[in-house]
Amino acid sequence: MRARRSVRPVQVLAPLLLAAALALTGCSADGGDAGSTAADRPAARSDAKEAAPGGAAGSGDARGTGGAKATAPVKVTSHIIRTASLTVRVKDVPKALDEARGTVENAGGYVGDESTSRDQDGHERTRVVLRVPVDRYDTVLDALQGTGKLLERTAKAQDVTDQVVDVDSRIASQRASVARVRELMDQATKLSDVVTLEGELSRRESDLEALLAQQSSLKDRTSLATITLSLSETPVKKAAHEDDDPGFVDALAGGWDAFLTMLRWLAVVIGAVLPFLAVAALIVLAWLRLIRPRLPHRPATAPATTALGPLPTARQAPEPTRPREGGEEN
Repeated sequence: MRARRSVRPVQVLAPLLLAAALALTGCSADGGDAGSTAADRPAARSDAKEAAPGGAAGSGDARGTGGAKATAPVKVTSHIIRTASLTVRVKDVPKALDEARGTVENAGGYVGDESTSRDQDGHERTRVVLRVPVDRYDTVLDALQGTGKLLERTAKAQDVTDQVVDVDSRIASQRASVARVRELMDQATKLSDVVTLEGELSRRESDLEALLAQQSSLKDRTSLATITLSLSETPVKKAAHEDDDPGFVDALAGGWDAFLTMLRWLAVVIGAVLPFLAVAALIVLAWLRLIRPRLPHRPATAPATTALGPLPTARQAPEPTRPREGGEEN
């Protein structure tokens, strides 16, 4: 009986201890920088005590002789995202593009996205994204804008040092949190505790992967600058003679253009009316050749007769009387 009573308090306290450990690890993971610095302070203090001989005496000597070095601020490396955009007019776009590729590759960079198009006049235009190391950024930028006539240039610099430091600190805290959960899994004896810890471990590992991806993106953007280069061909300008007073040749050319314009419009009108004329001609031809011959003809009316004889019709003119040879009439 005594053995059973002594085991019950341990079984009751085990879940409570597990919940308290999870709560503590969760608070330390969410604390970010504050949690990591607070956890690292004891280790830093112990390392300092071990490094200084004589314990407090050693620390006193360090304060007296090297106080300036002990209180010096930690130097933080700046992390800056650099981007630029160039628009250059050149005579030969493919040749200028090859030169830009060679410049970037010699600087240790690479060519990203590339797109080429032509306008309605046949002029070629190419847009390419270049990635170059930050330390060669200015040199490459000057070389690219010297390939032709510079039309537009924009450059931006974004300081993300605080963001990089914050992400690094959160990654360190998250890794420590994942390690603590794994230690609890090794000590767990119940299946329910193991399942709970596995779910917590999966969530924290997912958060750690997201932080690592963010760190990788920041590293890529700060170590390599981005240059967007737009190349366009120089349009060929034809020599034009400027003359304010028009002459006979100008008038003749203007009249000829007007005459050609009138002919074009007449051709357009004829082309539009021609289908209707063709249909009308077919209808008239069908009427004359097919329908009209089959229509019944009206009979000719007989002339009216009287006691003296038939009356002359309107078409027949009366015959004139001829005089006799002797000049007398009967």
